[in-house]
This record gives sequence, C-alpha cells and structure tokens, in this order.
Amino acid sequence: MSLAVIKFSSEECGICHKMSFYDKKVAEELGLEFIDVKMQDTTAYRKYRKILLTQYPDKSEMGWPTYIICNSPEGEFQIVGEVKGGHPKGEFRSRLQEVLDSTGNQN
Repeated sequence: MSLAVIKFSSEECGICHKMSFYDKKVAEELGLEFIDVKMQDTTAYRKYRKILLTQYPDKSEMGWPTYIICNSPEGEFQIVGEVKGGHPKGEFRSRLQEVLDSTGNQN
C-alpha cells in the first residue's frame, strides 16, 4: 500500500513552520509520500480540500498543523489516520509509525 502524508498548515502558524524543519524528512524516512498544503495556496488547497473536508467537514476540530495519512490522494483516496498539532521530531515519528502499524504497513 502506497501512503501519503498531507500536511495542512498556514503560513502564519509558528508551530507549522517549526515542524517544517523535519516533518517531510521523517515522513519520507518512513516510506511515505509527503504533500505540503498551505491553506493560503489556493491551487494546492483546492486539489486536496476534499480529503480535509472528509476528515473535518467544518474544519473546527483540526489542529495546526494537521497531517492526514491516506492512500491514493490524487484519486479515490482512503484516509487511514492522522496526526494533529506540533510535536518534537521523535514523537512525530512515533505517531506516524503508530498509524502505519495500525494499517499493517510495516516500514
């Protein structure tokens, strides 16, 4: 199963910026595709909005940043998990790994 991590963030979010120093690297080390969607980037947001709204129909419960792990983000996607908010690098890796373990995807 090929999985992607889609990061929904804001350019004004300090925690989102801090996470950007290692989130992509950690995701790729775990064998995940990484897609960065800043809410201000209307083209990218429109492309992946359906995934975000499937998980958060009114966006009220999402964190900053919100990482949604899904397969086939370009097509008939299926959400398999998420990580919300800012975390130190090691904890972020552990949380992504927990999602992978729950899907049976061993990396």
